[in-house]
Amino acid sequence: MHVVVTGATGGIGSWIVESLASAGHEVLGVDLERPPGQREHATFLAGDLTDQGTAWELIETADPDAVVHCAGIPAMGIRAGGETFETNVLSTYHVLEAAGRANAEVVWTSSESTYGMPFAATPSLPDSLPIDESHPQRPEDPYGTSKLAGEVVARRTVRAFDVPVTSLRPAWVSYPGSQQLARVREAFDPETTAPGDEGSGNFWSYVDVRDLVSLVEAALEADREGHEAYLAAAAENYLGRPTAATIEAVYGGLPEECALEGDEAAFTTAKAREELGWEPEHTWRETEAEEAVEPSFLDG
Repeated sequence: MHVVVTGATGGIGSWIVESLASAGHEVLGVDLERPPGQREHATFLAGDLTDQGTAWELIETADPDAVVHCAGIPAMGIRAGGETFETNVLSTYHVLEAAGRANAEVVWTSSESTYGMPFAATPSLPDSLPIDESHPQRPEDPYGTSKLAGEVVARRTVRAFDVPVTSLRPAWVSYPGSQQLARVREAFDPETTAPGDEGSGNFWSYVDVRDLVSLVEAALEADREGHEAYLAAAAENYLGRPTAATIEAVYGGLPEECALEGDEAAFTTAKAREELGWEPEHTWRETEAEEAVEPSFLDG
């Protein structure tokens, strides 16, 4: 395949470029700046995808079979909320519009934040547990709202151009050797942790970047039509504690419908398993013990 990957020097996008190029696909990586190194089967161009002309020219010229869209501001607390919303919505609209005009399949990174809990000032309990793709989306912050707007754009792209679009909703993405999850786990105390403290908004859910990449590849390989959304999460929480009991301790209760067992993740990936044959393979225990690595082309 010939694939355009946006956000190609970012955390998720760079791993996707590395994996697709390693498999022999021809990849065009696009980001605000080109990476310092090179990669066989990959070329890189710099461009601001919030500019319609730039996005359209880059994708039209590439004439790809597929576009994997990861560009944007990846969380709250990095830029102002309004800039986060504007950047994410504009880039998603321009990239998906250009992909539709090029008759290219799209896989893009939406977010679990569309459900409303992760960046809420005071997160609330979900309607039921585990959370699946049909749970109401009620974002309370600019980032989650930008991703929900992107899913509206995704559905519109399908209607306008009749190309398949897949929206992935990842949990907190972890990387080999990273200790971010460990720091949250070590600081966690069920007696003092409150809703809104780090990690509580998504109920201590995560996904290894390599599993997220394999879900992207599974979506690209699937023979699909229309728009579908899939959650991307590991099978368990990263606290090593019973999930339901932990949520109850922090939130003071549980939703009436709760079917969680043991340390099972609060987000279920049953849909991805049933429709795409995808299973997460990596756990926080092995990831934290690994040596930190990054895609080869980021090391100049």
